Amino acid sequence: MAGTALSASVLAVSAALAVGLAAVGGAAVTAQRAAGAADAAALAAADAASGAVITDAEPCVLAARVAAASGAVLVECTLDGLMATVRVEAAYAGLAAVSRARAGPPEGF
Repeated sequence: MAGTALSASVLAVSAALAVGLAAVGGAAVTAQRAAGAADAAALAAADAASGAVITDAEPCVLAARVAAASGAVLVECTLDGLMATVRVEAAYAGLAAVSRARAGPPEGF
């Protein structure tokens, strides 16, 4: 009888740890996805602003499309000359992972 209670307790603790680790892993993956989406969106906006990518869309509109294709939402996009700065959000279990990125020519260019 005592062995059964101990086994049930060990199983319950193991299940709780597995669920917790899965949640942490999912949040980490979402944070990396948001970072990748921000990088790609910033590069798209900077390339559109510099003319490296020929498009009819405004640079920030193009950045929003790229972020959406990466599973994120563009929250903010600013252009300072050829330098693009973006902020994106990606959701996981009701929480938002936020990431920022800048792209453009090197300073002094």
